[in-house]
Amino acid sequence: MDHKVTVVGAGNVGATTAQRIAEAELADVVMVDIAADLATGKALDMMEAAPVLGFNAKISGGGDYAPSAGSDICVVTAGLARKPGMSRDDLLKKNTEITEGVIAELVKYSPDTILILVTNPLDAMCEVARRVSKFPRQRVFGMAGVLDSARMRLFIAEELGVSVEDVTAFVLGGHGDTMVPLPRYATVNGVPLPELLAEDRIEAINQRTRQGGAEIVNYYKTGSAYYAPSASAFEMVAAILRDKKKILPCAAYLEGEYGLQGLFVGVPCRLGRAGLEEVIQLELTADEKTQLASSAAAVRGLVEALG
Repeated sequence: MDHKVTVVGAGNVGATTAQRIAEAELADVVMVDIAADLATGKALDMMEAAPVLGFNAKISGGGDYAPSAGSDICVVTAGLARKPGMSRDDLLKKNTEITEGVIAELVKYSPDTILILVTNPLDAMCEVARRVSKFPRQRVFGMAGVLDSARMRLFIAEELGVSVEDVTAFVLGGHGDTMVPLPRYATVNGVPLPELLAEDRIEAINQRTRQGGAEIVNYYKTGSAYYAPSASAFEMVAAILRDKKKILPCAAYLEGEYGLQGLFVGVPCRLGRAGLEEVIQLELTADEKTQLASSAAAVRGLVEALG
């Protein structure tokens, strides 16, 4: 393969992300985990599927970061997963320690890489990665909005009985209970959502979107979502490696956009070979601005807790 992607964390999200990337022949994949044998075993298991599925990308796994050298993209999924009753914010202290160590190792071996954070609490972990790596914002951002928007798109499609392929939607703000779904910008094959659904049904979809992660956690009992998160991370990796210039909602470090400064917040971004190539600014109503400011304040509280 022409590209190499490192995925840190061989748990459900990381392993499924690695599998999707390899099966699509986007890149060779290196999986790294503190549980080295787990990463090695999962990599071998995936490779043994290659003759059946017909992909030629290589997947390796272990506990050593040296094989990650020269990675085009590093996807960080390592960290504790949420448990029932646990908020993303509860994970802050432990996952900060994990993320600091991971980023230091990745940057040592791949100083020109692009970092995509998946570890929760997402927005705060992006800030940890930025501080440790000292990378520009073009090369440090997070996967959150793609997932949240995908959930919203599914709920809209189910409500209207239409194809998910016809539905577009954006979710802004922090990756948590204060996220800001934007039904005004949601469309079904070009038709604005407010023209198709009553306000109360739209608000029900908004609320289910905000609680999308918790809904899965409550069903799983001992784990959190991974099929949709891995698909979302895969879409971002594909947009970058294939230089698609795709507009996707990502946790980006804002430098004045949306009136926010020095904070990772979910906004629409253009992704291409250089990473985050542009932050797209949408015109927001007064109410949407208020909601986004409230969400940003919650993120800022987490960042301040980092010290």
